Amino acid sequence: MAGGKETPRQKMIGMMYLVLTALLALNVSKEILNAFVIIEDSLNITNENFDAKNELLYQKFAKAVTENPDRAKPWQDKALSVQKQSKELCLFIDDIKSQLYQKIQKLPKEQADTLHLMYLESKDENNIPTELLIGAGADAENATGLSKDLKEKIETFKKNITNLVPEKDRSALKIGLSTEDMYSIGDERMVKWESNLFAHQPAAAVLSILAKLKNDVKNAESDVVSTLLRNVDESTIKFDKVMAKVVAPSNYIISGEEYKADIFIAAYNSSSNPEILLGNVDTATGTIKGTSTKLETFENGLGKYSVKTGSEGQQEFGGVINVKSQDGSVKSYPFTSSYMVARPSMAVSPTKMNVFYIGVDNPVAISVAGAAPTDVVASLTGATGSIVSQGQGNYIVKVSAGTKCDINVSVKTKTGTKSMGKMEFRVKKVPSPLASFAGVTGDGVASKGELTAAGGVIPKLEDFVFDLKFPVVSWVMSMNINGVFVDQAASGPGKTGAMSEMISKAKPGTKILIEQVKVQAPDGVRKIPGCVIKVK
Repeated sequence: MAGGKETPRQKMIGMMYLVLTALLALNVSKEILNAFVIIEDSLNITNENFDAKNELLYQKFAKAVTENPDRAKPWQDKALSVQKQSKELCLFIDDIKSQLYQKIQKLPKEQADTLHLMYLESKDENNIPTELLIGAGADAENATGLSKDLKEKIETFKKNITNLVPEKDRSALKIGLSTEDMYSIGDERMVKWESNLFAHQPAAAVLSILAKLKNDVKNAESDVVSTLLRNVDESTIKFDKVMAKVVAPSNYIISGEEYKADIFIAAYNSSSNPEILLGNVDTATGTIKGTSTKLETFENGLGKYSVKTGSEGQQEFGGVINVKSQDGSVKSYPFTSSYMVARPSMAVSPTKMNVFYIGVDNPVAISVAGAAPTDVVASLTGATGSIVSQGQGNYIVKVSAGTKCDINVSVKTKTGTKSMGKMEFRVKKVPSPLASFAGVTGDGVASKGELTAAGGVIPKLEDFVFDLKFPVVSWVMSMNINGVFVDQAASGPGKTGAMSEMISKAKPGTKILIEQVKVQAPDGVRKIPGCVIKVK
């Protein structure tokens, strides 16, 4: 029924109506009038079917409004306007039928409203229908009765409901309800619409005609409402592919944290690329603030975004997807996303060598997978000292006392600070250097010339991870001169004049002792091993 197409039943009823009308014009027996009862019955059943089918269309509109009110509500308002106008026109036709029954059968309105053509005694009465619809004493070609009002209402109805349909769809409408001049079989000429349908026609024919007009009104309602409903679908975006998607706020989850993700079906059109603009999205309006960049790479309708990464940490991006719907309108869908950039790295931890040295700057690199360096928090416990960030995951640890300490690491998350655990370090003193004089460390030999040229004591600390300096505080040079053991003390690293005098008296085989050497170490003044030098 929807869409204005006649069913075989409607076509059959229409053929019967035309045949009976022609027979009446030829003054065939009035028994034919009873056939109009069958026609009206069929038309009434068809009208009930139209009511049921049209109700389904309005239910579809209600469902569409529930699912997407912004898109469907304007079209539903138009459909409800068609429904209202159709109902008003049908009520007017029913009122004409009621007046006919009242005047012909001499019934009160309450009974006339429910009377059936089958029970009309004067089915061949034609004066009352003519007077009521054409007008008492009026020329059939210039009706003043209810048919004039009926014609005007039909024309207004057609105009109003047509204007509710988009212009592009109007040519396909099958509204019918023609009120143009018609060819009269009896008069064998063109006559007015009112005259041809209602002038001097028996009541049975007129009542069937009115039922037929209601049928045409409801058919027009169905065709227009179906067209409006199609426009709701056309304003949607058509998709031909679907896929399962899992989208999580982060792909890096810390142990103990809760992993969350949205799992859904994503639909897209593989043959049509949307417009994707990248830029800074205004979350309040869903539009891009400032300039935007158009994404140019697509594969089967899917935008392919790629960017060369640079700075580390969490990177955010967003934009707007503009998709053209079936009716040509554009729907905009803002989006934002983020990803984590970390430097390529690996770590090998010598657990037996985890040592912090007292009094020096101990460098430490700390990182947590999936977390930006700025979100990492480190602290020192178990020893006297501190840990200070140098930026980009680099820290300096200073300890002044203790034997062990822990470096505790935590990460700032959206729900608070999450502990990542700790690592234990041993606290040790920096090893002592060895005193060196004239190039000799420990026990060795040197010529008298080398001893004379030597400027003083030099502390040497070889193969240590830190390049440290140990300023000499004091030291003592001892030597046997003519059977008497003589020693001279010096402050600072340089030798004294008395020490030079001692060296000048040295003979081959004489041993010179460098002892009681004190140096300034990171943890304070420290006595270090001296050396024994044999003169060549």
